Amino acid sequence: MRIGLFTPLRSPVATPEFLTELGRSCEERGIASLWLGEHVVTFPEYQSRYPGNPDGVFRFPAGSGLLDMVASIGFLAAVTTTLRLGTGICILPQNNPVYVAKEYATLDFLSKGRLDFGVGVGWSWEEFEACGAPWERRGARCDEYLQVIHSLWRDEVSSFHGEFYNLPDCYCYPKPVQAPMVPITVGGHSAAALKRAAKYGHGWYGINADPDETAAIIARIDGYLAAEGRTREGFKIVMGTSAEALPIEWIDRYAEIGVDEVLMPFLRQGTKHLESNLDTVTPYLEAVRSN
Repeated sequence: MRIGLFTPLRSPVATPEFLTELGRSCEERGIASLWLGEHVVTFPEYQSRYPGNPDGVFRFPAGSGLLDMVASIGFLAAVTTTLRLGTGICILPQNNPVYVAKEYATLDFLSKGRLDFGVGVGWSWEEFEACGAPWERRGARCDEYLQVIHSLWRDEVSSFHGEFYNLPDCYCYPKPVQAPMVPITVGGHSAAALKRAAKYGHGWYGINADPDETAAIIARIDGYLAAEGRTREGFKIVMGTSAEALPIEWIDRYAEIGVDEVLMPFLRQGTKHLESNLDTVTPYLEAVRSN
């Protein structure tokens, strides 16, 4: 099992200097990956309920915003050599799938095959509205967009014809370095998300599930994979957490039930206390190495 960081890079503290030091320090310490977050705009108030907090409220510092994932991953790829770089997650149905395929294939090419492509359907109708994307049936739209991306990444002549998207015969290069395509990790705990992961993905991305809850979800995923004629061979299980004080004994339990990567939250950004903040991850790295 590996330890990565969930790091939604935030302006103005996530400076070029911070990203450079963060990427290089993670490699020196043996941290496997950085997974970024996506919200292109935020709002003074939300009617949507945020699933990442028990009270459903999405909080973000005034005068701040998330850096664009494509640009940030490109920057991090340029200052690192081994660190894997993930989208945690790309809100796919509010994006254009052809641009997504082009941008992230290019990132995989430039990073020499170090990209993990995490996708989800989103939780904020306000953000969809701001992007000019339909909120209704976003799950079905996400499924089609994944099929479009599959074709653009894998086929010499790409095409797709569906309910929500039509792609005429075309060429899309560069192809990803990772063959046959960048691994797609589908986020979400709903039955639809788990089925989407089993049908279109190469892994599943969960959040804040304890080992017992995770084991139950993995058992459901196994059933959905079997229905698709697949097994969990080569299928990655990623568990993200928002608890900095994650019980250290959970690391062994996650490993036992088949979790491949645990993402620790890394929200305190800025160069001043970078090394001391990274020190909080050390016990979890040591727990993995002791197995």
